[in-house]
Amino acid sequence: MPVDRLIEFASNHWMMISGLLIVLVLLIQDIMESAMRKYKVVSALSTVTLMNQEDTLVLDVREPDEYAKGHIDGARLMTLGRVAERAHELESHKNKPIVVVCQSGTRSPEACKILMKQGFNQVHNLAGGMMEWEEAKLPVTSKNKK
Repeated sequence: MPVDRLIEFASNHWMMISGLLIVLVLLIQDIMESAMRKYKVVSALSTVTLMNQEDTLVLDVREPDEYAKGHIDGARLMTLGRVAERAHELESHKNKPIVVVCQSGTRSPEACKILMKQGFNQVHNLAGGMMEWEEAKLPVTSKNKK
Protein backbone atom coordinates (compact mmCIF):
# COMPACT_ATOMS: atom_id res chain seq x y z
CA MET A 1 0.00 0.00 0.00
CA PRO A 2 1.47 3.37 -0.98
CA VAL A 3 2.45 5.78 1.77
CA ASP A 4 0.21 8.55 0.42
CA ARG A 5 -2.84 6.27 0.85
CA LEU A 6 -1.86 5.57 4.48
CA ILE A 7 -1.51 9.30 5.14
CA GLU A 8 -4.88 9.92 3.54
CA PHE A 9 -6.47 7.16 5.64
CA ALA A 10 -4.90 8.52 8.84
CA SER A 11 -6.09 12.08 8.11
CA ASN A 12 -9.63 10.87 7.34
CA HIS A 13 -9.77 8.67 10.43
CA TRP A 14 -7.65 10.61 12.91
CA MET A 15 -9.89 9.78 15.90
CA MET A 16 -9.58 6.05 15.26
CA ILE A 17 -5.79 6.33 14.83
CA SER A 18 -5.55 8.43 18.03
CA GLY A 19 -7.53 5.80 19.95
CA LEU A 20 -5.31 3.03 18.62
CA LEU A 21 -2.17 4.91 19.66
CA ILE A 22 -3.53 5.51 23.18
CA VAL A 23 -4.42 1.83 23.58
CA LEU A 24 -0.96 0.80 22.35
CA VAL A 25 0.78 3.16 24.78
CA LEU A 26 -1.31 1.88 27.70
CA LEU A 27 -0.67 -1.73 26.71
CA ILE A 28 3.09 -1.18 26.49
CA GLN A 29 3.02 0.63 29.85
CA ASP A 30 1.16 -2.31 31.46
CA ILE A 31 3.59 -4.84 30.00
CA MET A 32 6.60 -2.84 31.20
CA GLU A 33 5.13 -2.42 34.68
CA SER A 34 4.43 -6.16 34.91
CA ALA A 35 7.98 -6.96 33.86
CA MET A 36 9.47 -4.52 36.39
CA ARG A 37 7.21 -5.56 39.28
CA LYS A 38 9.16 -6.98 42.21
CA TYR A 39 6.25 -8.42 44.18
CA LYS A 40 4.33 -11.53 43.16
CA VAL A 41 0.67 -11.66 42.21
CA VAL A 42 -1.17 -14.63 43.71
CA SER A 43 -4.66 -16.07 43.40
CA ALA A 44 -6.97 -16.72 46.33
CA LEU A 45 -6.16 -20.43 46.27
CA SER A 46 -2.41 -19.74 46.16
CA THR A 47 -2.89 -17.47 49.16
CA VAL A 48 -4.49 -20.34 51.09
CA THR A 49 -1.52 -22.54 50.19
CA LEU A 50 0.91 -19.86 51.42
CA MET A 51 -1.07 -19.46 54.64
CA ASN A 52 -1.04 -23.22 55.26
CA GLN A 53 2.63 -23.82 54.46
CA GLU A 54 4.42 -20.83 55.92
CA ASP A 55 4.11 -18.17 58.61
CA THR A 56 2.25 -15.83 56.26
CA LEU A 57 0.87 -12.45 57.27
CA VAL A 58 -2.27 -11.29 55.50
CA LEU A 59 -2.25 -7.48 55.42
CA ASP A 60 -5.63 -5.90 54.69
CA VAL A 61 -5.18 -2.34 53.38
CA ARG A 62 -8.87 -1.46 53.11
CA GLU A 63 -10.69 1.09 55.24
CA PRO A 64 -11.95 0.05 58.70
CA ASP A 65 -15.61 -0.04 57.60
CA GLU A 66 -14.75 -2.38 54.71
CA TYR A 67 -12.70 -4.57 57.04
CA ALA A 68 -15.55 -4.72 59.57
CA LYS A 69 -17.95 -6.06 56.94
CA GLY A 70 -15.74 -9.10 56.45
CA HIS A 71 -12.08 -10.02 56.11
CA ILE A 72 -9.77 -13.01 55.89
CA ASP A 73 -9.45 -14.65 59.30
CA GLY A 74 -6.26 -13.47 60.98
CA ALA A 75 -5.76 -10.56 58.58
CA ARG A 76 -4.14 -7.48 60.03
CA LEU A 77 -5.75 -4.14 59.20
CA MET A 78 -3.46 -1.33 58.06
CA THR A 79 -5.08 1.18 55.74
CA LEU A 80 -3.21 2.00 52.55
CA GLY A 81 -2.64 5.59 53.67
CA ARG A 82 -0.81 4.39 56.80
CA VAL A 83 1.34 1.57 55.36
CA ALA A 84 4.45 3.71 54.81
CA GLU A 85 4.47 5.11 58.35
CA ARG A 86 3.47 1.84 60.07
CA ALA A 87 5.55 -0.67 58.08
CA HIS A 88 8.01 -0.89 60.97
CA GLU A 89 5.26 -2.72 62.91
CA LEU A 90 5.65 -5.61 60.44
CA GLU A 91 9.40 -5.94 61.00
CA SER A 92 9.05 -9.55 62.24
CA HIS A 93 7.76 -10.48 58.76
CA LYS A 94 10.55 -8.80 56.81
CA ASN A 95 11.75 -12.18 55.48
CA LYS A 96 8.43 -14.01 55.64
CA PRO A 97 5.54 -14.03 53.18
CA ILE A 98 3.12 -11.11 53.32
CA VAL A 99 -0.06 -11.22 51.25
CA VAL A 100 -1.56 -7.77 50.73
CA VAL A 101 -5.30 -7.60 50.11
CA CYS A 102 -7.79 -4.83 49.33
CA GLN A 103 -11.36 -4.94 48.04
CA SER A 104 -10.77 -5.50 44.33
CA GLY A 105 -7.00 -5.63 43.85
CA THR A 106 -6.56 -2.00 42.82
CA ARG A 107 -5.16 -0.51 46.06
CA SER A 108 -2.99 -3.39 47.21
CA PRO A 109 -0.31 -3.03 44.48
CA GLU A 110 0.58 0.39 45.90
CA ALA A 111 1.01 -1.13 49.38
CA CYS A 112 3.16 -3.91 47.85
CA LYS A 113 5.45 -1.30 46.27
CA ILE A 114 5.79 0.54 49.59
CA LEU A 115 6.68 -2.66 51.44
CA MET A 116 9.22 -3.69 48.80
CA LYS A 117 10.90 -0.26 49.03
CA GLN A 118 11.14 -0.71 52.80
CA GLY A 119 13.02 -3.99 52.48
CA PHE A 120 10.30 -6.63 52.71
CA ASN A 121 11.27 -9.34 50.27
CA GLN A 122 8.39 -11.84 50.12
CA VAL A 123 5.49 -9.56 49.24
CA HIS A 124 2.48 -10.94 47.39
CA ASN A 125 -0.58 -9.16 46.01
CA LEU A 126 -3.92 -11.00 46.15
CA ALA A 127 -5.22 -10.58 42.59
CA GLY A 128 -8.86 -9.51 42.67
CA GLY A 129 -8.72 -8.79 46.41
CA MET A 130 -11.58 -9.72 48.70
CA MET A 131 -13.91 -9.98 45.71
CA GLU A 132 -11.76 -12.83 44.35
CA TRP A 133 -11.52 -14.40 47.83
CA GLU A 134 -15.29 -14.38 48.28
CA GLU A 135 -15.91 -15.55 44.71
CA ALA A 136 -13.73 -18.59 45.47
CA LYS A 137 -16.11 -19.27 48.42
CA LEU A 138 -13.29 -18.97 50.95
CA PRO A 139 -14.11 -18.14 54.58
CA VAL A 140 -14.61 -14.57 55.74
CA THR A 141 -14.98 -13.33 59.30
CA SER A 142 -16.12 -10.06 60.81
CA LYS A 143 -14.35 -10.50 64.15
CA ASN A 144 -12.00 -7.60 64.82
CA LYS A 145 -8.25 -8.10 64.84
CA LYS A 146 -6.13 -5.01 64.23
